[in-house]
Amino acid sequence: MNAKHADPAAEIREHMAACMQCGTCSASCPNAAFMDVSPRRLWRLAQLNRMDLVAASRTFWMCSACYMCTLRCPRGLPTTETMYALKRLAARTDAPGARSRQAFYRAFAENLEHWGRVQEGALMNTYLRRKANPLLALSFAPLGWKLLRRGKMHLPRGGHKGRLGPLLNKVREMEARP
Repeated sequence: MNAKHADPAAEIREHMAACMQCGTCSASCPNAAFMDVSPRRLWRLAQLNRMDLVAASRTFWMCSACYMCTLRCPRGLPTTETMYALKRLAARTDAPGARSRQAFYRAFAENLEHWGRVQEGALMNTYLRRKANPLLALSFAPLGWKLLRRGKMHLPRGGHKGRLGPLLNKVREMEARP
């Protein structure tokens, strides 16, 4: 077992150790306004080994993986990959809110694999079923109806169904390699 597996947070601290706190990542992030802690501050907390505060943050869950922070980082730090490392760490340690957010990510991935593209209605159906809260589903019904009427949401079509299967199988095969 190597050091990264012994301490999953070590990988995160290692990635962000060279961060010089310039704030380019925060200024570049299109979702920064919705984050409770800016990415720059998140990296500083990781540098200070305050992983308790990092794990309690919702910032890494808001990352949409646009790679703008990684692209603009003057030190070339893997900030987007580190956000994903934080998501994986939160899932493994059962951090607050991880289960709920994982339900959406899993529903999204399954939807993409099954339909070959995102089918909004099927995605929300799977996600809300996993949440096992009928009142939550009912609260989204007016919005769903409105989106459907305006052509912003479509009923599932099978034109691309299963198209990504071989690609995703190859990714799984590559990830399983030691």
